[in-house]
Order: sequence, then C-alpha cells, then structure tokens
Amino acid sequence: MSAALVIHHFGSKEGLRKACDDFVAEEIRSSKAAALKSNDPTTWLAQMAEIESYAPLMAYLVRSMQSGGELAKMLWQKMIDNAEEYLDEGVRAGTVKPSRDPRARARFLAITGGGGFLLYLQMHENPTDLRAALRDYAHDMVLPSLEVYTEGLLADRAMYEAFLAEAQQGEAHVG
Repeated sequence: MSAALVIHHFGSKEGLRKACDDFVAEEIRSSKAAALKSNDPTTWLAQMAEIESYAPLMAYLVRSMQSGGELAKMLWQKMIDNAEEYLDEGVRAGTVKPSRDPRARARFLAITGGGGFLLYLQMHENPTDLRAALRDYAHDMVLPSLEVYTEGLLADRAMYEAFLAEAQQGEAHVG
C-alpha cells in the first residue's frame, strides 16, 4: 500500500496501525466470547483445532506489544476492556463465575495471558514460527490453565480473605 493510500484511507501511519489494532483486538474478543458463552465442547475443540490460523493475528499482536509506545498501551487497554466484556458475557451465560471486581479480574487475565504468551514465545525453540509456537503453547498450557481456572489452586480461601480484608482496611483509611 502506498503512503498516499494510507493517508487517504487512514489519515496517517498511526491511523493504519490503530485500525489494525482494532481489528486484531476484535477478532480475539469475538473468539474468546464465543468460547466463554458456549457450553458445547465442539465449539471449544473446533477453536483449538484452528489455533494455527491465529498466527498472523498473534504475530501482529506480539510486534505491537514489543514495539511499545502509546499505541501499544492503547491496544493493551482495548484488550483489557474486551476481556471485561467477554467475561461478563460468560457470567451472563452461566459459564463464568461472577467476580468481586470484574475490572481487576479482566486486567489480571489480559496481562498474565498476554505476558505469559510473550514469555513462552521468547523461550520457544523457534520463536519466529508462530504457527508452531501457538500449537505448542496450546499443548503445554491449555490443560494446566483450565485446571487452575476450574479447580482452583489454593486449598481454602484463607489467603484471599486475609488480603481482601487488608485491602478493605486500607480503603477505609484512605476514604
């Protein structure tokens, strides 16, 4: 695409990048929303079977995050906003448990998921082959993550309750 066409359609190089960011974020949001709203294993397994098809989107996402800057921050924020939206859709569908703080949960999941993938990619034997990396990531990470999300990690709520009480006490002193 020529510079003139970029300017004509998007106003600037940054406008083109923002349009690409929006497209990638929406593709990820819509696929995650479909999975979280569904109770049908066929939906989940079909998405997993197609994981390599996400390689171009993930390559773009990785490059955007690694480049940093204001557009990368805006993309992260969009991904967090989208996570909050699709988690809420899952809550309404009855497939996701409600959260005491939906925004904080969405931020945690978006950052740990995105950051975890970036780290996994850096450690992968061939980080430039996104198709292989996605396939291996799914093989290595899906079952352990589903176990943590479904079964939980801690034996009881004691640690959570202690930190929650501390946070609430701190909020009471600030207010």
